[in-house]
Amino acid sequence: MRAGPFREDMLARINLWTFALPGLRDRREYIEPNLKFELLQQAERTGTRVTFNKEARARFLAFAAAPTAAWNGNFRDLGAAVARMSTFGQGGRIHVALVQEEVARLEASWRGAEPDTTGAAGLAALLSASACTSLDLFDRLQLEAVLSVCRRAKSLSEAGRTLFNASRQERKSVNDADRLRKYLALLGLDWRQVGPAA
Repeated sequence: MRAGPFREDMLARINLWTFALPGLRDRREYIEPNLKFELLQQAERTGTRVTFNKEARARFLAFAAAPTAAWNGNFRDLGAAVARMSTFGQGGRIHVALVQEEVARLEASWRGAEPDTTGAAGLAALLSASACTSLDLFDRLQLEAVLSVCRRAKSLSEAGRTLFNASRQERKSVNDADRLRKYLALLGLDWRQVGPAA
């Protein structure tokens, strides 16, 4: 109407009701019940019930209700956060370390910064949900450490030398890049996905 193509008197005829729907940041009392709802939805989708331990739940709710939590994507942000944490919850439990990773990821996305892609969120971006949940905690932590080295290395060879520095001293013939390439291939990954340019 302000631009001209729509007549003002026509708008006056249909402009009977006005609804203001505040965003999640303005309705923080909705966060806790919706956290429960999202966990139930995730359980329905995956067939696996995941819960927070007491400390992790308190930590996430404190973050979620804080004035600094932007919730730019409103309930979609909350639902996605719960889905990510549920996917990585070991033994059906979400622990504080996982909450801290998710908090850092959300804060980075709200700032428009690149999130850290070496933790659980980084694995979710690289591996399928089933591959993520099939990893034992030992293997997941090992892979996270490998990804962290790969992100900082200038080349596959440099990453391999860093990762295999101790064991390479005992070998007659070393090809650290090949060892790293084979390790990544076992997980369906390659250097282009995990190196600094990824």
